[in-house]
Amino acid sequence: MALYTIGDLHLSIGGDKPMDKFGEIWQDHPQKLIEGFQTVGNSDLTVLCGDLSWGMSLDSAVEDFRFIHNLPGKKLILKGNHDYWWSTATKAYRFFGEHGFDSLEILHNNAYIYGDYALCGTRGWFYEEDHGTEHDRKMMLREVQRLETSLKAGGDREKIVFLHYPPVFQNYRCEEILQLLQDYRVKQCYYGHIHGRGCPLAFNSWIGCTRFRLVSADWLRFRPVEIPLENP
Repeated sequence: MALYTIGDLHLSIGGDKPMDKFGEIWQDHPQKLIEGFQTVGNSDLTVLCGDLSWGMSLDSAVEDFRFIHNLPGKKLILKGNHDYWWSTATKAYRFFGEHGFDSLEILHNNAYIYGDYALCGTRGWFYEEDHGTEHDRKMMLREVQRLETSLKAGGDREKIVFLHYPPVFQNYRCEEILQLLQDYRVKQCYYGHIHGRGCPLAFNSWIGCTRFRLVSADWLRFRPVEIPLENP
């Protein structure tokens, strides 16, 4: 049983939001995802780091979730900034149950126990003190709280963190999230959100005990990356 991650599927199955206008790499990207998931087994788990569907509601996103459900293995999903279909985890689980999407679970104000590991995470948020609004600050602090709730729920297990927004990007640092990662001795942090020309500028290195890695779908060429585990 292996653990994988990828972010930013940006699906619009049967919808009107094609991604190929964002670059040739996005042309027919659902088929590329199907091919990329061929390395994932039915007993494996893939964490999806937000921005899953362009659907504005759960009903309008149903074909996107059907597509995700039909990919191999279990999927653990967290919210991204473009997941407008999101309202509450309770409503999402009810929707998944009504449609038989039993391969999908949600990472939100909780931790997912995976053997000796706790998979933790939240969406995150960008907030720059010199340019951000009070609303941005409140959103950032709320996301910091959600991350700490998730980390606490992981108990004494080694924790792996998944975010949508990067906590570090060029001159930007979310010190509150970075401090939590150090306080809880998080060794691995995976995030999405960054695309195209921004990908080479993303932070893929260490801060303290934590190694960061960008896992946006276009950066990974639509192939989930396997997460190294000492005790799977």
